Formats: sequence, structure tokens, C-alpha cells
Amino acid sequence: MEEDDEEISIPWIQKDRNNTSEASLYRSIPSNLNAESIQTLYQSVRNISSLNNTTSMSMNSMHSAISLQDIERSYNDDLSTLNNGTTVDGSCTDLRNSRRSSKSISKCGTAFSLYFRDEVRTIDFVIVWDEYNVEAQTYRCTEYRRVFEKNLEKEGLQLEYEQAEPNGLHFIKIHAPREVLRRYAEILKLRLPMKELPTVLIPENRSNALIKEVNSLFKRIMKKYYVDQTIFPTMRHNFTAVYSRDKEYLFSLDSPNFFTAATRARIVQFILDRTRFTETKDDDFAFGIERLISEKAYIAAYPLHDGDLQAPDSMRYLLYKEWACLKKCLHYQPLDYIKEYFGVKIGLYFAWLGFYTHMLIPASIVGLLCFIYSCATLYSNEPSEDVCNGKGIIQMCPLCDHFCGYWDLKETCLHARITYLFDNPSTVFFSIFMSLWATLFLELWKRYSAEITHRWDLTGLDAQEEHPRPQYLARLAHIKKKSLNIITNTEEPKVPFWKMRVPATILSFSVVLLLIAIAMAAVLGVVLYRMSVLTALSVYGHPMVTSYAILFTTATAASINLCCIIVFNWVYVWLAEYLTEIELLRTQTEFDDSLTLKIYLLEFVNYYASIFYIAFFKGKFVGYPGNYNRFFEYRQEECGPGGCLMELCIQLSIIMIGKQAMNTILEMLFPLFYKWLNTLKVHVGMKTKDGQKKVTTRKYLQWIKDYKLVDWGPRSLFPEYLEMGSVLQYGFVTIFVAAFPLAPFFALLNNVFEMRLDAKKLLTMYRRPVGQRVTDIGIWFRILDSISKLSVITNAFIIAFTSNFIPRLVYRITVSDNYSLEGFLDHSLSKFNTSDLKNGTEPFLPSHEQVEICRYPDYREPPESPNKYQYTIMFWHVLAARLAFIVVFENVVALVMIFVRWCIPDIHPKLRDKIRRETYITNEIIIQQEALRARESSANDVETNQHITLNENTNRWNRVIRNSLSNSEFDLEVHGSPVSPTSTHSRVGPAAL
Repeated sequence: MEEDDEEISIPWIQKDRNNTSEASLYRSIPSNLNAESIQTLYQSVRNISSLNNTTSMSMNSMHSAISLQDIERSYNDDLSTLNNGTTVDGSCTDLRNSRRSSKSISKCGTAFSLYFRDEVRTIDFVIVWDEYNVEAQTYRCTEYRRVFEKNLEKEGLQLEYEQAEPNGLHFIKIHAPREVLRRYAEILKLRLPMKELPTVLIPENRSNALIKEVNSLFKRIMKKYYVDQTIFPTMRHNFTAVYSRDKEYLFSLDSPNFFTAATRARIVQFILDRTRFTETKDDDFAFGIERLISEKAYIAAYPLHDGDLQAPDSMRYLLYKEWACLKKCLHYQPLDYIKEYFGVKIGLYFAWLGFYTHMLIPASIVGLLCFIYSCATLYSNEPSEDVCNGKGIIQMCPLCDHFCGYWDLKETCLHARITYLFDNPSTVFFSIFMSLWATLFLELWKRYSAEITHRWDLTGLDAQEEHPRPQYLARLAHIKKKSLNIITNTEEPKVPFWKMRVPATILSFSVVLLLIAIAMAAVLGVVLYRMSVLTALSVYGHPMVTSYAILFTTATAASINLCCIIVFNWVYVWLAEYLTEIELLRTQTEFDDSLTLKIYLLEFVNYYASIFYIAFFKGKFVGYPGNYNRFFEYRQEECGPGGCLMELCIQLSIIMIGKQAMNTILEMLFPLFYKWLNTLKVHVGMKTKDGQKKVTTRKYLQWIKDYKLVDWGPRSLFPEYLEMGSVLQYGFVTIFVAAFPLAPFFALLNNVFEMRLDAKKLLTMYRRPVGQRVTDIGIWFRILDSISKLSVITNAFIIAFTSNFIPRLVYRITVSDNYSLEGFLDHSLSKFNTSDLKNGTEPFLPSHEQVEICRYPDYREPPESPNKYQYTIMFWHVLAARLAFIVVFENVVALVMIFVRWCIPDIHPKLRDKIRRETYITNEIIIQQEALRARESSANDVETNQHITLNENTNRWNRVIRNSLSNSEFDLEVHGSPVSPTSTHSRVGPAAL
């Protein structure tokens, strides 16, 4: 949905700014001042600024104060650079700036609403409160806001207050000065671009001429589907290192986008999440913007989009037109620009979704070919032809007690034909193919993920260095016992094991078991419904009704089950979040992984309980006429003459297709509804007393337009992964693919549109999320790997026990004279003498409609046999063949999976060499910068200092080469204490000797 707000000029923008003296004053600060001196100077200048009535503008902003002409000059320089080549400098802002030929207000209506009133300082975050909210006007919330905003300014953030809107909204704009960014970049251990050596280049990897020619041909064919380089130029790969203020001479601080908009927003979010809003220490949880929003002191906090959907100079506009458009659904995604705009976590999701969708193409083709084969051979299948066109009448035993009569097998002709479409020899081939496909998909994703993480500079990211969650620290604020974190070298509260950890774990485990039991009870209710409806339809007795009874009953039961699944999902998510919160998990990554695992287990049972029942339990333990195994004195459900595979297929298709369609609709409707509510709030007070709309330009300001959008939230990607990756789609594509070969095809169709709809939803309905750095897709990969291994077992059992493949194969080999299925139908039906029915179970029929012998699907002795109704030798042969098939199937697939994993390394050798080369270049940069700094350090002792420094750097470099340091050790070598040099003495201690 495009925004309908027009772009117009903003009249209040100040054209003349009097900050030249402030900027020059800031630039006069020597670069070698320490942090304390700069802070002191900041406080003094800030007091002078307050005396000059420059409210809400502090001295920390002066480092970024540049003239509008400088901005225009940088835009023109970037534009000329873009015209000369196809590589930009590594951020969305660079590309946006390169596309601006001027910063004209007439062409760029809301561009200046991305800045403070001085048009220089960027708006890195916006917080909003509502004066019409009764709770927000209370003394408590007013005091919360005062203390919170005062503490934000103490942290160095700059606040600018907007005038109250007619609708009562108060917008407070936040800017993070350079000093704050430098300080928190060091705290967060951000990897930032280093100064480069223009003489050092990364050589291109050589490849075989034939492979190169084939790749060139493929690229020419696929050229129209690749990312347009004129719109999204290839980003240059920067050399980075963990930022340190003590080593700033290593970094490109002069780069205009050294701190990108995503980095600035992330740092401000980090500060907002940890700033206290009371001056007392009574409340351990009195911190963070989330708590203030829950207390109604504020109603929103968000970074701004870089423009609207009509501003062609914004990255949001480009992504909307070139990525989120459904016309581009077959094109590759501009992943680098998605990552720059939305952050690594969202970028990795779309990278994974795109890769998964591409991998579904061969699976869909093979599945379609198998289905086409099934359709082509439909009328040549002898068992189904015997059912539909067989001579004579085969009277089947009643489907229920008392009310159901004997029925002709021909009434299930449609059922038999549909069953064959999904139960034929191609099913076995496709099951083996999909098991191997799942392994290949995961191995290729690991390799592709390594390329992505290297390209996005995530290779050296250590998840253990993540800061503790503020909620975790608050819950442990009363704990006096501390422990030293060996990773971060800081003291943190230690969680009491017996008093807090064990009770929380027991409670969480118990609730999860209870929810699983509830899901199983819902499945039992659906089973009882199916039994009741099938009995009622059988009583009716009309041949047409009997023929469609199984189809109708299965379809309606699956629809009811789908509704139960949707209701239970909402309950599961709420309870799982509460249980995870009380488990006291230290980092956000650990919290998300635990929450993911809980919801996955719950929804796995929720989605698949009914499917597992049909696949492995229904009709397996029913007994035989005259001696049924009863449940609460009722007969169990039975499969049709051709088995339960057709019912399993119906259940799968309805849940899979229905859930995906419903999710797609709800994913668009819910944000649209919440956006509509926010829009109503913005338009309050926009009418005069006579009902006419007020003419105002303030509603076109970017922070007001973004307020209309929906908050993204910290775990909004969770349902996307859950739907696409684990419980729903990937499970259907792999675990039960033997029952539904068209599952990959429907998954492909869904994903092609889902990808673009997710993009459109992110760009049009949600506020810009704060970027998060992650190394991979997290616990989702382990879940996918577990599903892939489970799929081998389930497909083997479905083919062996649910389908009729094994009985047909045994019949061909041991019974048939010409290796055909002629006579298989009669061979698979046992005979039963109706006089052996127990009293009270025989059908109520007139005497002329009584039948002496009825048939039922099983391998049992006939009534005239001495061991009547006992299993025949054929049953044991078939059972042995089923078990042998499972063993052979699983071992063959497992061996091939091991071979595939062995053949495909996790990281491509060329990429490994490239990473090593870049590590070498990074070290060369550090060595040369250290040498240059040493030469300039002292004029008196220049030769001595150079010699010492160069020797030290040479020794460090030798240690890096000789010891093959890890990334963390390398960072210590550069930014901290050097790794101990190699000693000539033995490192083995006395105890080891």
C-alpha cells in the first residue's frame, strides 16, 4: 500500500543558520585530548549555549556541523564517482547521496524533516508521548519523562522538542553526537571501516576456462533477472576491525558515513533500553523505553525511514520500486542494500528465504514430473481399475455397528483413483530425492551463509561478547553474589541454581507438557468428529453419499483442525514468552533461542499431531469384524481399502495451503488495521469547528508520517521463520512429502509472492526497525537440520506402513505369475462370515438384504480355515518386507547424505583463501599505520622510536603468522594486550611432564 501523502515544501525550515562559530569552536579542540578533557569542555560550552537560549541543542552536535554547501559538494562528488564506476562506498546513504543532483526543497519536500532545525544534525531516533492520554498526564509519568530525558542528556544525546500537535502528540527528536557514537561503538565492540592501502589489492580467484565460459553463458541468460547494477551498484568491501578510541588513527573517521544511519539508531536504542527514569533505587526495573511505553509515559520510540514512497532520492523508494514490487518477483534481491537499510538480522532472513525459494525449484520440477507420471498411468493401474470396472459385486463389511449396512466396493472408485495419484512407484523415488535434497539444501546454505557473513563482515562476530539483557540484570539486582565473566571481563550477578534456576525450569517444562496434552486432546476431539460424521453419512445409505463420505469427512475435519491450530498458536506464543522470561537468560540471543525452541515444540505437536495420527496410527490396530479393538466401547477409525494415504494427503494439503493463505491475509490485514488506528490518531484535531479540514503541512513531516506506521518489535521475524522455515512449510516439504508430492510446488508459489509481500509490508506498514547484528539464522538452522533427519524416518515409515507400495511389491514378486498386479485386489481382501458377528453389532437389514460373506482389507485366514481369522503367512511376509524396506531406505539415504556432506565443505576454498588474504591486508594496514604514527611521534628520537615500533610491529606480525591467531586473539593483539610472544622454552607444565 503506497502512502497517499503528497510531498510539499516545508515553510518552517530555517534557511540561515548561525552555527559557524560553534562549529569552528568544536573543530579547534585538539584531537589528542583525552575523554575527560573533552567532557569538561562539552559541559562548559553546553552552559554557554543554554545562556544563549539555544534550547535542546548541546555542544556535542558541533562536530557534525557543516554547511549546506559542503553537503551539496559531497553529493556532487558522489554523483561523479557513481558515473565513473559501478562501485559505491558501502552504505545506502552513499547511494542515496549519489543520486541527488541538488538538495532542493521543492523536489525533496520532507528531506529536511530528517534533520534537526539546523538542517545539519540528523534525527537518529524519535520518542513520542500523548498529552490526551490521562495516564501520560499524571505526575508519575511526567516525572518519569523528566528524569529519563535528563539522563539521556547526561549520556550525551541531544534532544529537540517539537511543538505539540493538534492531536496532542509530542515528538522529541534525538541526535547522537560523534563523541557518543565513538564511546558506545567501543562499548558494543562494533567493527568499523579502517583506512585502506591503495596499493594493496585482493587478486581475483582464478578458475577453469571451461567453468568460466559456462558461468558467463549462464549470466547472459539470467542477466534480466539479476540485480540492476545501474540502480544498485556493487558495494565495495571495506576492511574492518573492532573499534577502539585508543587506536582511532587506524579508522576512516573522516568518511562521511563512518557511522551509518543503522549504526546510529542501534547505539541510541542501546542507550534508551538502559537509561533509568527514576532517581530512587527502589525499583530495579525502572529503566528502558519499553517499560516507559508500557507505563503510558511514552507511546512510541522509533528511528525514521529515510524518506517516503514518493521521494525518488530515498533508499526506501528504491527498495519499494525495485524490490517489493510484485513485478520483480522473479528477480534477484538487492541483499546488500536490504542489509544496509534494515540491518543484518532482516537481511539474513531475506537471504535465507531467497536461497530456500531457489532450492525449491528443482524439488518442484521433480514433484510435478512425478505427479504427471501418476496422472498418465492412472487408468493403467490394475487395482483401481478392478475397483471401478471389476466384474461382479464385492460386498464390504459394515463401517459401523447396527446402523451401517453392507456396501459395494465400486462405490469407492473415486477414492481409489485419487489414492493412486499419491501412492505409486514414483512416490518412493521422490521420497529418496527429497531426503537428499534436504541435505543438499542445508550444506549449500552453510556455504552460501559463509559467503554472506564474509561479505557483511560478520565472520569475526563473537556472540559471547553480547551484553546482558537489562531485564536479566534487573531481576538479579538483589543478588549480592557476583561472578566474573571471562569473555567480557566484567562482574555480573550469578543466578542461584536451586532457588531460581531449577524452579523456573520445572515450571516451564510442566507447562509445556500441559500444552502438549491439550493439543493431543484437540486431536482426539477431531477424531471423534470424524467417526461421528462418517457413521451418520453411512447410515444415509445413498451410493453417491457413501462414495464422497470419506472425502467430505476428512476435509471438514482438517478445516476444524486448522481453526484449532490457529487459536492454540496465539495461546502458545503468549505463554512461551512468559516462561522464557522467568528462566533468567543472560543475553537476547539466548532468550530468542529458548523462546524459539519452546514455540517450535508446541507448534510441532499442534500442527503435526493429527497428521502423525493418520499416517501411523489410524486403521493400524482396529482388529477385524466380530473382534474389533474398541475405544470407550466404540470402534476405531478405519482406513479405506487403499489405505490412509489419500486422507493423509487431504489433511496435509488443507493445513499447508489453508494456513499459508490465511497467514498471508492476516499478515497484511493486521498491520493495515493498526496503521489505520495510528492514522486516525494523527488526524485528530485536523478539522475546524465548521467541519473543514485545516490546511497544515506538519502532517507531511517524516516523524509524523512514520508514527502512522506499526511498530516492528524485537521478535517480529519469529513468525516469518516459524511459518516458512520449520513447523509449517519446510516440515510439509520434507517430513510428509511421500504423501503429497506437490508440496514443494505449492511452497514455491507461496514463497515467490511471500518474499515480495514481506518486503512491501516492511516498507509500507512498519516503522524502520533497529538493525541487529547476528552471525547466522540462529537456532533455526538446528531445527531445519533436525527436521531433515526426521524426514528420512517418517518417509520410510509412510511408504512402508501407510501406502500399499510394499504389499504390491511383495505380490508382484511372490504371487503374480507375470509380475503384474492382476488379482491383487482380491488377494488383499479377506473374507468374513457374517454369522460370526457378535450379537448387537450386526446391521438392521431385511432378510432379503442379508449377506453371507463380506470382505475387509487385511491378510487373515478365511472362515472355513482351521485357524480362521488368524494372520496368514502373507501378512508376515509383508511385515518383514516393510521392516526390511525401512532399514534399507534409511541406510541408503544416510550413506548418501554423509557422502554429500563430505563432498561439500562448509566454506568454499576460494573464500577461505580470500579471508586469509584480507586478514593479511588488514595486518599490513595496521603495521603501516603504526609505523607512520611512530615516525611522527617525536622529532628528537625519531630513529629510535621508529626502530622500536617497527621491531614491535614486526614481532606482532610474526606472531600472527606463526601462531595462526583467531579473530578474538587478533583483536587483542591489535587493540589490547599483545598475545604473549612464543617462548623458546617448553610450554608444557611440570604436571604434564
